[in-house]
Amino acid sequence: MKDRLTDALYGLGWSAVKKLPEPVAVRLGQRIADETWKRRGKGVLRLEANLARVVPDAPPRRLAELSRTGMRSYLRYWMESFRLPAWSPERIQGGFDVKDLHYLVDGLAEGRGVVLALPHMGNYDLAGAWVTTHLGVPFTTVAERLKPESLYDRFVAYREGLGMEVLPHQGGSAFGTLSRRLRSGGLVCLVADRDLSASGVEVSFFGERAKMPAGPAALALQTGALLLPVTLWYDESPVMRGRVHPPVEVPGDGNRAERTAVMTQEMADAFASGIAEHPEDWHMLQRLWLADLDHGPGSPGSPGSSGMEKP
Repeated sequence: MKDRLTDALYGLGWSAVKKLPEPVAVRLGQRIADETWKRRGKGVLRLEANLARVVPDAPPRRLAELSRTGMRSYLRYWMESFRLPAWSPERIQGGFDVKDLHYLVDGLAEGRGVVLALPHMGNYDLAGAWVTTHLGVPFTTVAERLKPESLYDRFVAYREGLGMEVLPHQGGSAFGTLSRRLRSGGLVCLVADRDLSASGVEVSFFGERAKMPAGPAALALQTGALLLPVTLWYDESPVMRGRVHPPVEVPGDGNRAERTAVMTQEMADAFASGIAEHPEDWHMLQRLWLADLDHGPGSPGSPGSSGMEKP
């Protein structure tokens, strides 16, 4: 019953919100965000606790302001995502502005393949739609399997409708497919700021231990592709902003695991620089730092769900 209700709610969002005039959708998203923030649920508390690591000197009032703005940013992501399939190519192309795009364009022109790695910032679906429409470049990504299965199918269909090739996150075949795409000079985009599995690589992130996926660095090492971190953020305009960071260097020494770890740390450092500049647009409503894994269910450090996690 819960799975069917969840799927129905998402379906309602896609069918109803995309029909609203854009100013109405913006106000609706802000209203939902403010109401959610006022309830001080687990998701909001988790977001605030995470932001306390990013802005360690912020007093409680500043953290509360950041979390409120963060929830508005988070709901902006959802409202845009519900409406994105109805946007014209011109609206998509005008909805994103990115700095240092030459790193991506030059890498693709060299034919060596490019891995774009992103944290949970801004709206990476919009950025992806911009790549396929403005640059005319298809790319491959992965999606975590969601429950119910019908909800996962919705997200896959949604992203494929934006021009993306979507592979399921589970199963070893995804890595092989991504490697083939890169060896043929293609583009791969991966969200890569959280991995609590046994295969996650431990990094220092804002001065504390966290885990991030090995995939982006491992793919770059195996295929010779360029690894480019990307960060996204909003301002007061309808246009999302972004930055392509300089390529992550491949270490000359060490075995594969050691080089993967060094590259993953450099990727984490690039994420941290972008998040520090725009903390309110980092939509991390889950546990990330290893120190938080020991906290009990009732503590501020416990896992929390906003009810709408970005897949």
